[in-house]
Amino acid sequence: MFLDSLNLFGYFSKEVSIALIILVLTPLAAKIAEAAFFHLEKNEKISRKRDATKERMARYVTKVLIYLLGLGLIFYTIPGLRALSVGLFAGVGVLGIVVGLAAQDTLANIIAGISLAIFQPFRLGDRLKISGEYGRVEDITLRHTVIRTWENKRIIIPNHIISKEPVINYSITDEKILKFVDMSISYDSDIDFARKIMMDEVKKHPDVLDIDTSKDINTPELPIVRVRKLEDSGVTLRLMFWTKNQAVAVRTGYELQESIKKRFDKEGVEIPYPYRTIVYKKDLSKPKKMKSKKR
Repeated sequence: MFLDSLNLFGYFSKEVSIALIILVLTPLAAKIAEAAFFHLEKNEKISRKRDATKERMARYVTKVLIYLLGLGLIFYTIPGLRALSVGLFAGVGVLGIVVGLAAQDTLANIIAGISLAIFQPFRLGDRLKISGEYGRVEDITLRHTVIRTWENKRIIIPNHIISKEPVINYSITDEKILKFVDMSISYDSDIDFARKIMMDEVKKHPDVLDIDTSKDINTPELPIVRVRKLEDSGVTLRLMFWTKNQAVAVRTGYELQESIKKRFDKEGVEIPYPYRTIVYKKDLSKPKKMKSKKR
């Protein structure tokens, strides 16, 4: 009896030891796999031929699979847990419904993350505008996407939200941006003279691209200045030009506004502002009383 107990104890201790070894080796294997992917990302010879977005997603999927495999081996190694797992699988229908309801957002994020990696509406490093925020894609995980904004803030957006939101991708195929700068002049100012000043300034700027788009019926040859609107206080002129990407477009727009304003001041082109005439009630003449006619 005592020998049987020792044999049984030895058997269980052996199974528990194997389970503990698996428990230790599983995170180690996950770290080795992550280090291998990281080495691929940093390898300059391979980096030209690889897809960084799919590689990043493959790294996360591999880690999850390693942990699931380790958990499955632990359940399979220990007889007691193996019996428990059979009982759990027997009630997998009810359990699946409960888990599905509790973790539906998590599952939706995982499915959306895999979908983003496969169909790639954007990739790592792309410049995006989503939910009113502009930034560069820094990371795509199974749960969320990280976007670094101009202010160096990290916006963490769940993947299932991204799959429902319209996304403006400035980096797909062609990064050129058509940029607008609006300037107003008074009605007394010469439109042609103001247009010449604006064209002089835009042609001097080093970041403005001189692209002949006249062959495209929907886009005129740029840069160009058009009368955009006749407003109450003046005439709005719109300057249109190309820059190589969104970041350059924003900076160039600010610089051109400043240089055009200075040229307008120097050349005597008036930038209007709304005029208001205030009339006080005490200054109004009193209405004359109507004399009633006698019948």
